[in-house]
Amino acid sequence: MTQMDDLAACAGIVQKGDPERFMATMAARPEAREVLFPLYAFNVEVARAPWVTQEAMIGEMRLQWWRDALDEIREGRTVRRHEVVTPLAGWLDGDGAEALDGLVEARRWDLYRDPFEDEAAFARHMDATAGSLLWVAARALGKADEAVVRDFGFAVGVANWLRAIPELEARGCYPLVDGRPEGVTALAEEALGRLRSARTQRVRVSREAGQALLAGWQAESILRRVLDAPGRVADGALEGSEFAKKSGLMRRAITGRW
Repeated sequence: MTQMDDLAACAGIVQKGDPERFMATMAARPEAREVLFPLYAFNVEVARAPWVTQEAMIGEMRLQWWRDALDEIREGRTVRRHEVVTPLAGWLDGDGAEALDGLVEARRWDLYRDPFEDEAAFARHMDATAGSLLWVAARALGKADEAVVRDFGFAVGVANWLRAIPELEARGCYPLVDGRPEGVTALAEEALGRLRSARTQRVRVSREAGQALLAGWQAESILRRVLDAPGRVADGALEGSEFAKKSGLMRRAITGRW
C-alpha cells in the first residue's frame, strides 16, 4: 500500500467510527489531515478494542498490541506494517507516543467497568483520553500551550462523555462519580469553565495547532444543554440539529476561533 492508500484507509476508519471528528478533519487544511486522520483512526481502533469481546484477557491483548506499536515508535525500532501504525509513525515522536500510551492504558477502564474512585480519578481519565488526544494532535501541527489545550480537551471529553452516558450504562458501566442532577450540573459547570479559560488564552495556541481543536466545536453547546436541563443526559437528548452542527463547524473553521 502507498502512503495515500494508508491515509485513505485511516480516513475511512474515522468516517465510519467517529463521523464528527471526520467532519472536523475535513474542515482542516489538507496538510493537517495527514496528521489528524491517522491519529483519529488510532483513537477509534483503541476505543473499540475493549468492546469487541466479552473476555477481558482478549481485550487486554488487543490494547497491548497498540502499546507495543507505540513502543516501536518511541524507541526508534522498526515499526510494524499496518494501515494506521505506519502513517502514524511518519510524524509521531517519542513524547507523543508516550502520551498516546497513557491513552491506551486509560482505555483499560472499559474492560472492567469499575466505578471511578472519585472526581480526581474521573478527571485523570478525561485528561489521559480526550486531553492527550488533542494535545498530541495540536503539538504535531504547530506551537501550542499544553495547559490550554488540555483544558479545552477536558471540556470536550466531558461533553462527549455526557452524550454517551445512556450507552455506557446500558453496557454495565458506572460512568459518573455523582449521577444526581446536582452532580451532573457541577461537572458541566467545571467543564464549561475550563473551556472558557482555554478560549481566553487562545493566543497561546497557533492557528496551525488550533486546527486540532476544531474537533471540539460542539462542546460548548452540549454543556449548555446539560446546564439548562441535566435530565437530558439520562434521556440521551443532548444532540443539536444537523444544520446547527455543520454551520457551527464551518464558522469556526473559517475564523479559526475554536
